[in-house]
Amino acid sequence: MSNPTHATLSVATILAESAKEYRDKDALIMGDQRITYATLWEETKAYAGALRARGIGPGDAVAVLLPNVPDFARAYYGILALGATVVPVHALLKGREIEYVLRDSGARLFLVGAPLLGEGAKGAAGAGVDVLSLLLPDDKVADVPFPRLEDEARDAEPIDTYVPVDPMSTATILYTSGTTGEPKGALGCHLALVEQVHVMLTSTLPIASDDVILGCLPFFHTFGQTVALNGGLRAGATIVLIPRFDADAALGLMVEHGVTVMMGVPTMHIGITGAARKNPARPPLRFAVSGGAALPVSALDAFQDAFGAPVHEGYGLTETSPVATFNKVGTPIRPGTVGTPIWGVDVEVADPLVRDRIELLPRGELGEIVIRGHNLFSGYLNRPDATAEAVVDGWFRSGDLGTKGDDDYVTILDRTKDMIIRNGYNVYPREVEEVLVSHPAVNMAAVFGVEDEAHGQEVHAAVVLADGADPVSGDELVAWIKERVAAYKYPRHVQVLPELPLGPSGKILKRELVRRLEASSER
Repeated sequence: MSNPTHATLSVATILAESAKEYRDKDALIMGDQRITYATLWEETKAYAGALRARGIGPGDAVAVLLPNVPDFARAYYGILALGATVVPVHALLKGREIEYVLRDSGARLFLVGAPLLGEGAKGAAGAGVDVLSLLLPDDKVADVPFPRLEDEARDAEPIDTYVPVDPMSTATILYTSGTTGEPKGALGCHLALVEQVHVMLTSTLPIASDDVILGCLPFFHTFGQTVALNGGLRAGATIVLIPRFDADAALGLMVEHGVTVMMGVPTMHIGITGAARKNPARPPLRFAVSGGAALPVSALDAFQDAFGAPVHEGYGLTETSPVATFNKVGTPIRPGTVGTPIWGVDVEVADPLVRDRIELLPRGELGEIVIRGHNLFSGYLNRPDATAEAVVDGWFRSGDLGTKGDDDYVTILDRTKDMIIRNGYNVYPREVEEVLVSHPAVNMAAVFGVEDEAHGQEVHAAVVLADGADPVSGDELVAWIKERVAAYKYPRHVQVLPELPLGPSGKILKRELVRRLEASSER
């Protein structure tokens, strides 16, 4: 893309500038590792030097498969510093799925952490992409046919600084979860990602350099990558890394390191609230942030009671970099809402049935959430038709149903694809889930629709009981909720499960619950 203003902007600037300003301050903590900003930037420049020696340069796509470890930051900013594009790969993908991402993105190189080499190597072999390993212990080198990036970084000439790039050039390709069809690569430009961080820190979520952030959101996902990693390092804060989320361990780390800001998806907040019932120690938490899915109001209240800190809920998507609305810190929290639009971003409600144009609805009416502003993605990689369907008249169609009040607060009811239509009546799963989790024995709930000959779709639910709760059966829960919601809304079947299936970012996988139910009924 031409750049007539000659302006440049790079996401790599975030780390480069913070390394000057917060030189000797801890940027990352993991286990007994404490890595200062200056050291992290020096190590990042060495990684970039190794990648440059392999021919990686502006516009090249480099895939990264790593958990939340310091090497994620080194690889991420190292790739961006070369003017190349980062393709983060979800850590739970299988070889076939990884091969698809590598092929579709046109990745020239694949950086894979040793714990994930099993599936990563399969995907790379299928796509014919070279692999560099990371985190491989010395005694395992002979067993693995992939060179270590650490070794190549030690031998290469480090870069001096980051390459200036066009603000509209592609920084990241993030693959959507593929709930409908094949996953699509959402193109994130440097401008959208950097502006997202600046708006967040100046008027939405005031993280300061003396904050300590719990880094439990996976960095391969837009929420963890933009809000926790980029936002935390831009602010000069310290991020405590958790490679694999465990609620009890997370609470222990929060106390040990004096965590002041926790960011998570609802399942993480619910888990840490449960851990707090067993552990009386508390961190000096200023506030928590929730996103990625709807946080039940009862779970929000329980977290706030346990930690004495507010939970600020926001809303966004991969295609919006991600934050579009937020219950801003410093303004009244409206439980059950996702707050108001962030600075410079318009969020409105449109008629979901009119597809060829955006027809906005009056305030308070239910419709499809549409978004425009500096945070929008550049489109889907090599998918002009999908991009044209998603971005209409300059507005991104979210696929989410919600309302916007006269006071600008936005309420998300559900994904349009998650809405259940039973006997012609619309059933919004979130509404029913809110009621289910208000039962004293229920910790988490997922409500979903299953095809049904008689009713079109039937309402089903799966729940996980709270630790120490009195046993309750699915039939008892059906009877209980039947008394509390309209006849067409209540689940006819409730399964009590030890755990709910979660995706890589901690979201409940309702399609997996549907698949299991259909598979069991076919036996």
